[in-house]
Amino acid sequence: MPEPIAPRRPGDSALGPLGFGAPAPEPADASPHSFPDGGTWRTEIPSVEGPEALAVVLKETSRLDVPVHRISQGSGVWMLTDAEITEMVEACAERDIELCLFTGPRGTWDIGAATRTQSGGAGLRARGHDALAGCVEDALRATELGVKCLLVADEGVLWLLHRMRAQGVLPADTTFKVSALVGPVNPASYSVWEQLGGDSINIPSDLTFQHLTEIRRVSRAPMDLYVEAPDDLGGYVRMYDAAELIRRGAPLYLKFGLSKAPGIYPYGAHMRDTVLATARERVRRGRLVLDLLARHGADGGMSPLGSRLPGQLNRFAIPT
Repeated sequence: MPEPIAPRRPGDSALGPLGFGAPAPEPADASPHSFPDGGTWRTEIPSVEGPEALAVVLKETSRLDVPVHRISQGSGVWMLTDAEITEMVEACAERDIELCLFTGPRGTWDIGAATRTQSGGAGLRARGHDALAGCVEDALRATELGVKCLLVADEGVLWLLHRMRAQGVLPADTTFKVSALVGPVNPASYSVWEQLGGDSINIPSDLTFQHLTEIRRVSRAPMDLYVEAPDDLGGYVRMYDAAELIRRGAPLYLKFGLSKAPGIYPYGAHMRDTVLATARERVRRGRLVLDLLARHGADGGMSPLGSRLPGQLNRFAIPT
């Protein structure tokens, strides 16, 4: 059987003859891991804030032929009615797409002033028992309505939800996604988030290729990364890096964010036009990334649509 053809490096056919070709990839840098289905990457459309935005995204993914494994929302479970959550669950189930909703109150919306200082205080973490309880309440409510993936931004919340999952209080196939706003930046912290119960862990978009390789030496937990990051996460646009991000970071969710767009959390109808327009453009950004991967022969290895579970991961022992 012939060896698979290696992906083409951008510009190499022109740069090579001029003496400026890129060095060959180092095999030792590649991730040895994959999703349980054998795929190395999946796709995610973030910041889909309600049923109307979801309908726009689903229409655009059909029009532009953008395969989607996961759709996530950032305003939170508590910003949606039961009817809205149910509508989103049913619409995603029809397409076999995982729906991920953010849990509960977070520090950036709290009355505490520290998050509004230059230091950022404790960021999105749940301040005090009541905020912790709100996140747990959101998790219980969302899973009762059929949501199978929850977005978490606090270590304690994640550990409690993981214990509830292990005890059967939450469904066993519930998955927990760690927010980009608390994402780890080194192998040790990544491993801690995995062992606390994280099933996919969002790393900041400014990590280098070497950082991804270092993380993959200690953990196989799926990684989430904005190929294009919102401005409050740096506004990075890393489309040409997508193939190398997959090679080093697999198993990896490619997130199609949007720079130069206003913040939309917490969403309400007063922001409708902006939310629908940005939802539509996120799908188009996804099409651009997929086209680029295809042009360079690097689009192989995508997980089958409908895949969502992370496989066996390392966990801290749960106290009895």
